[in-house]
Amino acid sequence: MILYGYWRSSAAYRVRIALNLKGVSAEQLSVHLVRDGGEQHKADYIALNPQELVPTLVVDDEQDGDALTQSLAIIEYLDELYPKTPLLPASALERAHVRAMALTIACEIHPLNNLRVLQYLTQKLTVNEEAKSAWYHHWVATGFTALETQLVRHSGRYCFGDKVTIADLCLVPQVYNAQRFNVDLTPYPNIMRVWAECNQLPAFADAAPERQADAV
Repeated sequence: MILYGYWRSSAAYRVRIALNLKGVSAEQLSVHLVRDGGEQHKADYIALNPQELVPTLVVDDEQDGDALTQSLAIIEYLDELYPKTPLLPASALERAHVRAMALTIACEIHPLNNLRVLQYLTQKLTVNEEAKSAWYHHWVATGFTALETQLVRHSGRYCFGDKVTIADLCLVPQVYNAQRFNVDLTPYPNIMRVWAECNQLPAFADAAPERQADAV
């Protein structure tokens, strides 16, 4: 497997955690999202990922490499391929709850605060840094307020009970990003408790952005 990612990409961060938890190795190639206007916009990478996003996981289908995109789709692929350490609960109802928490982050918070959105705000709409920061903080607060309530209902040691799930794989990178942008996280004690528990696990700690080969 080859994982195309970027050290600060929270979506790639999720996949790195999943690979670590599964004990699966992948060659990691950096796609610098800022240098030279963003390497994700180069023709050779667009051929792999038409969305011009990271991560992309190239897998060997015994013929030609098949490129998988979208972090949650990649994670569920890995979960089905390597079921020994499941990242989703056994029952349909519990899986729905876990997916809802993961999607609260991956669909409701992250896309609004992704690099290309922030660049559009400043470069195309000429939004100043103060307004951009307010935008970022607003959508984190909106999503985290909902997630905090979900954790009150469902969390144990981790987001859902006492086993790591895809919800935890989404939560940890999002907290990392929120800290980067100086979001006040004191209103979210359960989020921060789960974040701390996860980061005690080597699979999470080793996937941290600063530990990646392309970290600056």
